[in-house]
Amino acid sequence: MPPVSRFHLAIPFNRPFATGAEFGYIREAIDGLQLSGNGRFAALCSSWLREQTGAGGALLTPSCTAALELAALLSRIEPGDEVIMPSFTFSSTATAFALRGATLVFVDVRPDTLNIDEAAVAGAVTGRTRAIVPIHYAGVPAELDSLSATAEAAGAVLIEDAAHALGSTYRGRPVGGDSPLAALSFHETKNLTCGEGGALLLNDPELVERAEIMQEKGTDRARLFRGEVDRYTWVDIGSSFLLSEINAAFLWAQFEAADVILQRRLAIWDAYHEALAPLEAAGLLRRPIVPAHCTHNAHLYYLLLPEEAARDALIESLRGDGVAAIFHYVPLHSSRAGRRYGRTQGALPVTDDVSRRLVRLPLWVGMGPDELGRVVRGVAAAVGHG
Repeated sequence: MPPVSRFHLAIPFNRPFATGAEFGYIREAIDGLQLSGNGRFAALCSSWLREQTGAGGALLTPSCTAALELAALLSRIEPGDEVIMPSFTFSSTATAFALRGATLVFVDVRPDTLNIDEAAVAGAVTGRTRAIVPIHYAGVPAELDSLSATAEAAGAVLIEDAAHALGSTYRGRPVGGDSPLAALSFHETKNLTCGEGGALLLNDPELVERAEIMQEKGTDRARLFRGEVDRYTWVDIGSSFLLSEINAAFLWAQFEAADVILQRRLAIWDAYHEALAPLEAAGLLRRPIVPAHCTHNAHLYYLLLPEEAARDALIESLRGDGVAAIFHYVPLHSSRAGRRYGRTQGALPVTDDVSRRLVRLPLWVGMGPDELGRVVRGVAAAVGHG
């Protein structure tokens, strides 16, 4: 018998949430006779993103991966350039810049938030540093003030991989609202979703016009639709960085319910955090840490076990009880592609350590007390505290 998928257990790791309004909006998009990108729903979504984040511009893309690739193009990343990023991240963070011929410079993460270590970033800067790319792990913002100062001093661009973090804040400011470029994700595992989708936030006015051209396959087609030209033509490099109107219609329904979705996710996160506190006090695991100057969006809830064997045993024990819990990133610096396209800046002991001990628990809108209690009891039993 083939193994049971983690998405088909009694309590899956993720269950995409639909508000119920998505289907009506999709019908409106179909009736509107424009299913390609940058239609009415795309405009609504872009406006909402600008309002929520304070960003100067927002372009919907087919994925966060595509948004990062567009950011790499806008930053004029070229062969010989270096791009600093954490090794503890998803492959898309790296691939976008490897495609431009850059050398990826992997640095360690902080032991508290698991975000990029800003001191390690400062130590990795060279005369070839062109960009610094932090992620906001689990929706907890990285230290943006320090990273921004380092980027400015190096003459590099700060590009936030904010795939986890829409709705989070750093020192009272929305993530993505200040840096020159920030990429968002609307994948089905994210808080707000349209299955596959993303967005690029822009805060450098000089980049907005070029981004619009690159999004439209390197043409000034958007100017034609605004009546600024009577024909459009190829003016720059670019690609099809457009989200279809069907996806944008689905996404708009999610945006309308964003506050409700956030509050329901935070309630589940808080319930986990309270219920698992005794296990942390007993020294059996470590819960997430959120600095006082940050707010998070309850994107995911993770635990750090004392050792890899304990983490693996927990995953198997929960799976036997019908609960899907999974590990996270295999560090990029130890991957085959990472060794080919990048290098490390010194040893990465925290990354190597936490990647072996981390497990993510199910968290999705619709989880009730019974399901959450089942997960918590399973964790307690597996770590010897049940």
